[in-house]
Amino acid sequence: MITPIRWEGDRLLLLDQTLLPGEERMREYTRWPDVAEAIRTLVVRGAPAIGCAAAFGVVLAARESQGGDGDALMRDLEEAVKGLAATRPTAVNLFWALDRMRAVAFAERAMPLPALKERLLAEAQAILEEDLAGNRALGAHGAALVPEHARILTHCNAGALATAGYGTAVGVIRAAHERGRVALVWVDETRPVMQGSRLTAWEMVKEGIPHRLISDVAAGFVMKRGEVDLVVTGADRIAANGDTANKIGTYSVAVLAKHHGIPFYVAAPFSTIDASIPSGAAIPIEERDGDEVRRTGGRQTAPSETPVYNPAFDVTPAELIAGIITERGVFRFPYAFK
Repeated sequence: MITPIRWEGDRLLLLDQTLLPGEERMREYTRWPDVAEAIRTLVVRGAPAIGCAAAFGVVLAARESQGGDGDALMRDLEEAVKGLAATRPTAVNLFWALDRMRAVAFAERAMPLPALKERLLAEAQAILEEDLAGNRALGAHGAALVPEHARILTHCNAGALATAGYGTAVGVIRAAHERGRVALVWVDETRPVMQGSRLTAWEMVKEGIPHRLISDVAAGFVMKRGEVDLVVTGADRIAANGDTANKIGTYSVAVLAKHHGIPFYVAAPFSTIDASIPSGAAIPIEERDGDEVRRTGGRQTAPSETPVYNPAFDVTPAELIAGIITERGVFRFPYAFK
């Protein structure tokens, strides 16, 4: 199984996704600021994976702390939580995991410090294991929606690399493939960072799942030709009404799917649902460095002086989504999450 995140001894190991598909390298982390940088620079990415990595970042902060009691440790942890939370604004799983770790530390702050630090490690490991188990359950619910000989289109990477190791959207594909239902997966490149071509295609090769890579602008054409039976993507944050933030370009795919009468599904852990946000209009959208657009594969493809608008995510309205697949089952429009 592809394992992008693991704890080993006294350190966190992350598979460096910026090097894929050319090189598979695990990087070691013993300090929380380095974990924050890994999240910011996309060494680890994908909403559930970011949450898992951040939880272990809190563990490292506890181990780094020189505080002599629970209150002093809490002050150090608050600094780490603030720093980790500042890395990526859109993925709600990051904040969910950090809030969970903070709550455990606060509730158990009277414990002897060595025991409290071990308690935090156990909580981070539980978050990781729960994500893996939840994704398998999610995959099973999603596989039931996949017809025989299905041709599935997916955008970005919502696979093992984006989670604890099984995947959300790709978890649905993986589960359907295990049941013999997948004829072909259309993999969008997902510009400008190419998570589809670099990461999803890499996972398809690893798992032996039949697939074809297409440029993002080809998605509508393959739909028009009748070669797509359903679309499934991941999510970084889902509002209370079902509006969903995912990698930039997802909204365009959803509009195309609606026009061609193709069901468009979102697959995500229940923790990705942010009940505090009424609609997608309130979801913060991260804007990234313009050089991600000006350069492709390390080569300059636009003038350095050219201004760039580079939103990392967009929001798909709930009415375009045929169903939101979670480990608790499939929710349908109009969405009421319980």
